[in-house]
Amino acid sequence: MSRGLLRAIVLVAVAAAAWFAWYVATTTGRAVFPTEFHVEPGSSLKETAQRLEAAGIIEHSVAFILLGRVTGKSGRIQAGTYLFSGPMTPMGLLRKLTEGETLLGKITFIEGWTFRQMRAALDSHSRLRHDTTGMSDAELMVALGLGDLHPEGQFFPDTYYFDTGSPDLELLKWAHSHLRKVLDSAWQSRAQGLPYKSPYEALIMASIIERETGAADERALIASVFVNRLKLGMRLQTDPTVIYGLGDRFDGDLRKDHLLQDTPYNTYTRAGLPPTPIAMPGEASLRAALNPEASRALYFVAKGNGRHQFSTSLEEHNRAVARYQRGGR
Repeated sequence: MSRGLLRAIVLVAVAAAAWFAWYVATTTGRAVFPTEFHVEPGSSLKETAQRLEAAGIIEHSVAFILLGRVTGKSGRIQAGTYLFSGPMTPMGLLRKLTEGETLLGKITFIEGWTFRQMRAALDSHSRLRHDTTGMSDAELMVALGLGDLHPEGQFFPDTYYFDTGSPDLELLKWAHSHLRKVLDSAWQSRAQGLPYKSPYEALIMASIIERETGAADERALIASVFVNRLKLGMRLQTDPTVIYGLGDRFDGDLRKDHLLQDTPYNTYTRAGLPPTPIAMPGEASLRAALNPEASRALYFVAKGNGRHQFSTSLEEHNRAVARYQRGGR
């Protein structure tokens, strides 16, 4: 090989290296930003690069593929939806795709929500994949591997983050697993002598406590009232269970005739706990149900300011009702 030819080859190689270095450091695409880009599971670097070029996010797919191979990252592309807020260099783009900096969705399940409210939030969330749409509650529980378990109260109220496009069924699995961990932990640290035969009964009680008060410092005392009643064989006589049992028949105004309508959830007409939870309890209510305050209280009445007046006798309770709900003094 002549010196001239060798020199030409070297010059071409240097020029190619210089162009590649320039490409890696400075080249950006011509897409309109911000833009979202979704990588399907199992996508190769070649497939991803070609789609990036077609979307105008990069200029040269071949050079991007070469960059992935040179850096040893060609097999590390992670699936998910990515948000590109502005033009990126190929190196920066490759780092984002291989480190999985996906666009996260967020959903919050509120303490005290029913399963119906939870499903409505799931169904309306634009960043989830809606695999459960059209399923009945029973079909959904089977799909989760939970058999014929009633769905109410089986999912922990919290804020959950997920990759855009994640299936809603997967998110429900996380929420159920979270509930089981919190419930099991609370059950292990429960007080002695409680009238519960199982963690599920404690979950039912926690859901009632959650619906009865929003005042955090009252939860353990509310729990004490219900535990004391169960121990004495008294009916719980709690309005939220009646409302839950009425379902769509409840119009927002709880009347005396509602208290007389017998349903499995009417704790005025039936003794003991209702058959299932009536809402999603948070950790504070679970802890209260399993560690109630030591008291002799058997009654409570709303004071109209978000708090309650507690009583140990019916006579005392009647006076509190007259004062706080009937305008008496």
